[in-house]
Amino acid sequence: MPSIQEVEKYWDERPCNLKHSSSPFLTKKYFDEVEKRKYFVESHIPKFAEFPIWKNKRVLEIGCGIGTDAVNFARHGASYTGIELSPFSLWITQERFRVYGLKGRLIRGDAENTLLDYFDLIYSFGVIHHSPNPHIIIHRVKEMMHPNSIFKLMLYSKYSYKNFRIKLGLDQPEAQENCPIANTYSYKDIKNLLGGFKILEIKKDHIFKWDIESYKRYEYRHNLISQVPGFKQLEKVAGWHTLITCCLKP
Repeated sequence: MPSIQEVEKYWDERPCNLKHSSSPFLTKKYFDEVEKRKYFVESHIPKFAEFPIWKNKRVLEIGCGIGTDAVNFARHGASYTGIELSPFSLWITQERFRVYGLKGRLIRGDAENTLLDYFDLIYSFGVIHHSPNPHIIIHRVKEMMHPNSIFKLMLYSKYSYKNFRIKLGLDQPEAQENCPIANTYSYKDIKNLLGGFKILEIKKDHIFKWDIESYKRYEYRHNLISQVPGFKQLEKVAGWHTLITCCLKP
């Protein structure tokens, strides 16, 4: 099993969504375009995060990356804290908050070994499945929740169109090659991982629907799978993202 240091090195060299804009790096235009592209391609994220309802609430994000969700929690009035393993990604998020004039507590840390205060929402989108010890992170999450806290997370789906392609050697978990850890989970696996939690909602979404070579040129041409009749229903059955909302068991 790769170490947490190897995971850190991988993501520090290739932060997720870094190339979502061709505008000058760290400018407002760059950040605006990164956000626009991310939510265009993954439109389910704002619906899942529900940014507006966390106004005046204490929000912790595990793995803030380069800060797209982070700035949306902050601009909607949340008291935001973000933990990030990659120093480079964290620096980008700090610059992003500065550019937009937003406030937030941004911490470089390993979620397996970080214990902070209590939060109303703990949120982690596409991060915990990259950890060498996801069960330890889940234990830390429990320690930072009060009886009314909500935990929202996204984990990669074992039974998905993308994982089927990965098993056939036709795809890879990330846009970048050689990701050291990218665990996938069935619903049963998730229930085992989240022992001690009450799952309020669990569902699948997201099959990437754009032709890759066109996408790299910032062009949007539908791939073949997206043209299958009933594609939206297929995403609910074979989507790559499992979206889970849960709370502590009484």
